[in-house]
Amino acid sequence: MKKIGILNSEISEVIGKLGHTDQIVICDSGLPIPDHVKRIDLALKEGVPTFLETLETVLLEMQVESAIVAKEMAVVSPDLEASMKETLGKVDLVTVSHEEFKELTQKAKAIIRTGEFTPYANVILKAGVIF
Repeated sequence: MKKIGILNSEISEVIGKLGHTDQIVICDSGLPIPDHVKRIDLALKEGVPTFLETLETVLLEMQVESAIVAKEMAVVSPDLEASMKETLGKVDLVTVSHEEFKELTQKAKAIIRTGEFTPYANVILKAGVIF
Protein backbone atom coordinates (compact mmCIF):
# COMPACT_ATOMS: atom_id res chain seq x y z
CA MET A 1 0.00 0.00 0.00
CA LYS A 2 1.19 3.51 -0.80
CA LYS A 3 2.51 5.28 2.30
CA ILE A 4 2.16 8.98 1.41
CA GLY A 5 0.65 11.26 -1.20
CA ILE A 6 -2.42 10.62 -3.32
CA LEU A 7 -3.98 7.26 -2.57
CA ASN A 8 -6.32 7.30 -5.58
CA SER A 9 -4.50 5.12 -8.11
CA GLU A 10 -6.02 6.77 -11.18
CA ILE A 11 -5.02 10.30 -10.11
CA SER A 12 -1.57 9.14 -9.05
CA GLU A 13 -1.06 7.43 -12.43
CA VAL A 14 -2.22 10.46 -14.44
CA ILE A 15 0.08 12.84 -12.55
CA GLY A 16 2.98 10.43 -12.95
CA LYS A 17 2.54 10.41 -16.73
CA LEU A 18 2.23 14.20 -17.21
CA GLY A 19 4.78 16.03 -19.30
CA HIS A 20 5.48 19.74 -19.49
CA THR A 21 2.30 21.67 -20.48
CA ASP A 22 0.01 18.62 -20.25
CA GLN A 23 -3.28 19.53 -18.58
CA ILE A 24 -5.69 18.03 -16.10
CA VAL A 25 -9.00 19.46 -14.91
CA ILE A 26 -10.56 19.48 -11.45
CA CYS A 27 -14.27 20.19 -11.77
CA ASP A 28 -17.55 20.52 -9.95
CA SER A 29 -20.24 17.89 -10.28
CA GLY A 30 -21.92 19.59 -13.24
CA LEU A 31 -19.17 20.27 -15.79
CA PRO A 32 -19.71 18.29 -19.00
CA ILE A 33 -16.87 15.84 -19.58
CA PRO A 34 -15.93 14.97 -23.16
CA ASP A 35 -16.30 11.26 -23.94
CA HIS A 36 -12.70 10.89 -25.13
CA VAL A 37 -11.12 12.39 -21.97
CA LYS A 38 -10.32 10.11 -19.02
CA ARG A 39 -12.95 10.67 -16.30
CA ILE A 40 -11.87 10.19 -12.69
CA ASP A 41 -15.13 10.43 -10.77
CA LEU A 42 -14.66 11.12 -7.06
CA ALA A 43 -18.17 12.50 -6.44
CA LEU A 44 -19.90 10.66 -3.60
CA LYS A 45 -22.64 13.12 -2.66
CA GLU A 46 -23.16 16.88 -2.56
CA GLY A 47 -19.95 18.45 -1.32
CA VAL A 48 -17.93 15.25 -1.00
CA PRO A 49 -15.14 15.65 -1.84
CA THR A 50 -14.95 19.40 -2.21
CA PHE A 51 -13.25 21.20 -5.07
CA LEU A 52 -10.69 22.78 -2.73
CA GLU A 53 -9.85 19.51 -0.94
CA THR A 54 -9.22 17.89 -4.28
CA LEU A 55 -7.15 20.81 -5.58
CA GLU A 56 -5.03 20.89 -2.40
CA THR A 57 -4.37 17.17 -2.66
CA VAL A 58 -3.43 17.26 -6.35
CA LEU A 59 -1.07 20.18 -5.73
CA LEU A 60 0.87 18.04 -3.23
CA GLU A 61 2.16 15.91 -6.11
CA MET A 62 1.72 17.93 -9.30
CA GLN A 63 4.10 20.68 -10.41
CA VAL A 64 1.81 23.36 -11.86
CA GLU A 65 3.07 26.27 -13.96
CA SER A 66 -0.31 27.87 -14.70
CA ALA A 67 -4.02 27.45 -14.20
CA ILE A 68 -7.10 28.42 -16.18
CA VAL A 69 -10.52 29.29 -14.74
CA ALA A 70 -13.74 30.71 -16.12
CA LYS A 71 -14.10 34.45 -15.59
CA GLU A 72 -17.66 33.81 -14.37
CA MET A 73 -16.21 32.28 -11.19
CA ALA A 74 -15.22 35.75 -9.90
CA VAL A 75 -18.79 37.03 -10.27
CA VAL A 76 -20.82 33.98 -9.21
CA SER A 77 -18.50 32.32 -6.65
CA PRO A 78 -16.07 35.02 -5.43
CA ASP A 79 -15.37 33.37 -2.05
CA LEU A 80 -14.38 30.12 -3.70
CA GLU A 81 -12.28 32.00 -6.23
CA ALA A 82 -10.39 33.76 -3.41
CA SER A 83 -9.76 30.45 -1.62
CA MET A 84 -8.63 28.82 -4.86
CA LYS A 85 -6.19 31.66 -5.56
CA GLU A 86 -4.78 31.29 -2.05
CA THR A 87 -4.41 27.55 -2.56
CA LEU A 88 -2.68 28.03 -5.93
CA GLY A 89 -0.22 30.50 -4.43
CA LYS A 90 2.18 31.89 -7.03
CA VAL A 91 0.78 29.85 -9.92
CA ASP A 92 -0.08 32.09 -12.92
CA LEU A 93 -3.85 32.29 -13.33
CA VAL A 94 -5.53 32.85 -16.70
CA THR A 95 -9.25 33.60 -17.08
CA VAL A 96 -11.40 32.71 -20.08
CA SER A 97 -15.13 32.55 -20.73
CA HIS A 98 -16.92 29.45 -19.44
CA GLU A 99 -17.62 28.40 -23.03
CA GLU A 100 -13.92 28.65 -23.89
CA PHE A 101 -13.08 26.76 -20.68
CA LYS A 102 -15.31 23.88 -21.78
CA GLU A 103 -13.57 23.82 -25.18
CA LEU A 104 -10.16 23.70 -23.49
CA THR A 105 -11.18 20.59 -21.52
CA GLN A 106 -11.08 18.69 -24.83
CA LYS A 107 -7.24 18.70 -24.56
CA ALA A 108 -7.05 17.45 -20.97
CA LYS A 109 -5.30 14.19 -20.11
CA ALA A 110 -7.94 13.63 -17.40
CA ILE A 111 -10.84 15.35 -15.66
CA ILE A 112 -11.31 14.79 -11.94
CA ARG A 113 -14.98 15.22 -10.99
CA THR A 114 -15.67 16.24 -7.40
CA GLY A 115 -18.89 16.45 -5.39
CA GLU A 116 -18.72 20.25 -5.43
CA PHE A 117 -22.04 22.03 -6.00
CA THR A 118 -20.61 25.58 -6.19
CA PRO A 119 -21.05 27.10 -9.67
CA TYR A 120 -17.90 27.43 -11.80
CA ALA A 121 -15.76 25.42 -9.35
CA ASN A 122 -13.50 24.27 -12.16
CA VAL A 123 -9.81 24.68 -12.90
CA ILE A 124 -7.45 23.50 -15.61
CA LEU A 125 -3.96 22.81 -14.28
CA LYS A 126 -1.05 23.00 -16.71
CA ALA A 127 1.92 20.85 -15.72
CA GLY A 128 5.25 22.52 -15.13
CA VAL A 129 8.69 21.03 -14.70
CA ILE A 130 10.68 20.71 -11.47
CA PHE A 131 13.99 21.77 -12.98
